[in-house]
Amino acid sequence: MKATEACRPCLIRLVHQAAERATEDPALRATAIEEGLKLLNREFSLQKTSIYVSTRLHRVIRSVTGNPDPYLQMKETEIRMAKELLKTQKSNPGRDLRSCLEFAVRGNSIDFFRDLKTIEQDLTRPVEFVKDDSAKLETVLKRIKAILYLADNAGEVLFDIPLVRVLEDIAPVTYVVKESPVQNDITLANLKHFGMFRELSRVITTGTDTPGVEISMASAEFKEEFENTDLVLAKGMGYWETLSELPAEGKVFYLLKAKCQPVAGSLGVPLNSCVALLR
Repeated sequence: MKATEACRPCLIRLVHQAAERATEDPALRATAIEEGLKLLNREFSLQKTSIYVSTRLHRVIRSVTGNPDPYLQMKETEIRMAKELLKTQKSNPGRDLRSCLEFAVRGNSIDFFRDLKTIEQDLTRPVEFVKDDSAKLETVLKRIKAILYLADNAGEVLFDIPLVRVLEDIAPVTYVVKESPVQNDITLANLKHFGMFRELSRVITTGTDTPGVEISMASAEFKEEFENTDLVLAKGMGYWETLSELPAEGKVFYLLKAKCQPVAGSLGVPLNSCVALLR
């Protein structure tokens, strides 16, 4: 999906947030914000995805401040919170596909623009899919031989693992993370650092640092895997914002919570709706 005018204030907020997390030096922070806003004014376009622009904004902030991972502390907080919340979950999703889909999308409530108290409340609410292609997914799963699972935020990994295990009963699953830091997205280094790498059978990266994945920036390995896999399970809004630009082939299953109005509008659902969409 292309950016809308409603994306501009969100990207301005992103510049300030990233700079504040990247450095405590007031002068360096001001320079980072100034350079970020200059880039935003140059690059913002309704003919581009917001992800295309935000990727460049993050690169500028990291470059100016010299901080390679401004959101590391946030990722650590998310994972601690996820572990605590999982201890208090009333039911384990077990090996039921539908329950695991609901469990996984519940984790998508985690978002770096939202306060932790709101996230905590959302994680305990029941899940209802406003768009629900889970039955179509079950049909597709009867004929597939390989699955790519595109991971999103760091705190979501623990919510993904039960679904990954259920899918592995059907076909080999490759878990895909970011090559290098961007926002609070999980990276390969994070998986290893936080002790979650051993929970997954096979892991590769997108080869880049874009939220979601801009195919033009992805590695040759990822592009080949994406092209040749039978099913792509794309977790989170970033993948809808980027991969929905590609022709529909009926093999990408989007699992997300529509946490901003532009994304909700493009999907034709109310704000904060949960979506399970095969496209």
